[in-house]
Amino acid sequence: MHEVGIISSMLKKIERIMEQEELTHVEKIVIEVGELSGVVPHYMEECYPAAVYKTRFAETKLEMITIPGILRCDECGMEFNGYQHDLCCPACGNRQKHTPLTGRELLIKEIVGY
Repeated sequence: MHEVGIISSMLKKIERIMEQEELTHVEKIVIEVGELSGVVPHYMEECYPAAVYKTRFAETKLEMITIPGILRCDECGMEFNGYQHDLCCPACGNRQKHTPLTGRELLIKEIVGY
């Protein structure tokens, strides 16, 4: 479960942003997680309380926005949700070559603080 490491890296980045923006407190962190990013949002939610326990982020809420994993089939050109279709084009059955359009993101979208 690499989500704990991801949370740790994210919090370090947020601490740097807090210093730059002269923030002393963060109420909420909003992140975008793509379905094809390799990150499991459910695991992030489960790990988050333990990762922030006894830190300055202990009372900070984590909000996640899931970005659909949209692929374009290189064989027939159809765009489809790769996550929902198990990376198989529903039009032609191609499992080999797809171009990702969205869903690989893992971004800090918003930091709500003062």
